[in-house]
Amino acid sequence: MSATLESTTTHGGEGEEISFTAAALAQHVGGLVDGDGDVVVRRVAPIDRACEDDLSFLGSSKFVSLAAGSRAGAVFVTAALKQAARSARARIIVAEPYEAMLRALPLLYPARPVVAEIHPTGTIGRGASIGRSVAIGPHAVIGADAILGDGASVGAHAVVGEGVRVGAGSWIGPAVTLYPGTTLGERVRIHAGSRLGCDGFGYVFAEGVHGKIPHVGRCVVGDDVEIGANCTIDRGSIDDTVIGAGTKIDNLVHIAHNVRIGRLCLLMAQVGIAGSVRLGDGCVLAGQVGVSGHHVIGDGVRLAAQAGVFGDIPAGETWSGYPARPHQESLRAHAALFRLAGMIRRLERLLTQHER
Repeated sequence: MSATLESTTTHGGEGEEISFTAAALAQHVGGLVDGDGDVVVRRVAPIDRACEDDLSFLGSSKFVSLAAGSRAGAVFVTAALKQAARSARARIIVAEPYEAMLRALPLLYPARPVVAEIHPTGTIGRGASIGRSVAIGPHAVIGADAILGDGASVGAHAVVGEGVRVGAGSWIGPAVTLYPGTTLGERVRIHAGSRLGCDGFGYVFAEGVHGKIPHVGRCVVGDDVEIGANCTIDRGSIDDTVIGAGTKIDNLVHIAHNVRIGRLCLLMAQVGIAGSVRLGDGCVLAGQVGVSGHHVIGDGVRLAAQAGVFGDIPAGETWSGYPARPHQESLRAHAALFRLAGMIRRLERLLTQHER
């Protein structure tokens, strides 16, 4: 915490409670105070439910109605919307309220430091390399020849398979499984129950049976990737499955074998990507998007929720619908479909009148 940012820390039954004045927060985020700069805030809350010691924000005119009569102690708000938050005791004028809140949250809710210790019930295999300040939780298993970088943390009941590499500062949540052939970069976060490096779904039908295709490729995750809870990312068959640096993956996402995902992508809940897809940098896939196998999705593509992709998509385009098509075309197609029902009803009335 910088020397110019002063906080007050109190001790209660549930531990420390940290508070800041509106003036201190404004200084931290580069904003200006309109109102009482001495008001003290201790928590964050939505603007319509905030109380006198809560910090909130108003970043869009869509939520102006929620701000009416707000009891918030302080509100991050743009100059154009400050009058909408006039009932708050202090308005902190900033260019981007969302970004200001993002900077303030770690102050009011500082992350608990990882305790660097190896639990007595943890198991470490022969030849494993454990870096400095590593935490290994209860009943975690570190396989033979695995490598944990400095500051890595492995949660309770997690399994780091034989030869797996975990980069410095990475956090492996409870009950995560990293199969052999998995490599994580630095500062990777994987939430509870996810499985990385499992075999892909590959079979050849011959002699009356589905013969399993051996998977010998790797699962490679770049730096600063975050993977939500209960995701599955398969290893490659003979190629690698790759997740680019800075990509963020929501809960319940499945990524099949040989998929290559670029840098700084966002994949939201229940996305499914079939084998050998190539996803460019900066793509956004909304909830329940499905991409069939062996397609190329260009840089910066946006796919709306529940889009079903059955072909390549050029860079920079926004597609939606099932089957997915350019968004405006999809909207026109849906509009035409809705009009069709009315046309059929009118046609049926005409036919009925004609029969009479």
